[in-house]
Amino acid sequence: MEAKAALASRACSVFSSHALRQHLHYFRGSPPSPLRSGAHIFCPRPVSGCELIAPSASSSLALRSGMGIGHKSQLKLFSSSRKHSLSYGGELRCLGFGRCQRPLSCKEPLHVVFKINKSRLKHRGLRSSRCFLLINRIIQRYAKRFFVKIEQISIQGDHIHLLVRAPRRSKFHYFFRVVAGQIAQRFEKEGMLSVTDTPKIRKPGTGLWKYRPFSRVVRGWRAYKTAKDYIQLNEMEALGLIPYNKRRLKGLTSADSRILWSG
Repeated sequence: MEAKAALASRACSVFSSHALRQHLHYFRGSPPSPLRSGAHIFCPRPVSGCELIAPSASSSLALRSGMGIGHKSQLKLFSSSRKHSLSYGGELRCLGFGRCQRPLSCKEPLHVVFKINKSRLKHRGLRSSRCFLLINRIIQRYAKRFFVKIEQISIQGDHIHLLVRAPRRSKFHYFFRVVAGQIAQRFEKEGMLSVTDTPKIRKPGTGLWKYRPFSRVVRGWRAYKTAKDYIQLNEMEALGLIPYNKRRLKGLTSADSRILWSG
């Protein structure tokens, strides 16, 4: 028993020293030293004795590549974060992304999407003439007040697409808050919102907006052209000139591409 206890304590010290070396290498910025492939890993447990655990195939591969066992999931998280580094709001907050400061740029355009809770509307959607005119009037009015340049706009049945520019970050924030608040208040004042007894809807405010406004910084000419084509495609689909396709821009035929900017 004494020999087993001595072996267990020695295994714990070896494991701890190796973990310490891994952390020191990480903070110094150099890659961690991998364990020898095929070596056994000591796994200390709060019980008497010690067991030798053979590494699995995935752990051996991770160790041979110089990464820890849990680094693959971390790399996936980092790659997803980089993918959404220029985006904020919308469904991203439900997925755990976009919880930091909203990325904004005074030199690059911003693609903005306002998403509503369609069940709150009495009308068939935002494309109805009454809602359409009211939203257009509010957006144009406050864009002029906050010096926001609207390059493109498309009002859909349950969301609004905007491609905008502003000289300062504060102008973006004022525009988002005031436009969202004014649309909700005017809809409630004009009697366009349906009354419901659902406890989920009974919250402070009108409960019109489903998510916070989604925004994405459009960086580069290719991304800018894609954003303009995407917003224009939404408008053409709403007008019935181009049929809906799940592949969106990638599913456009040559005839649809000619129609896209023909109007």
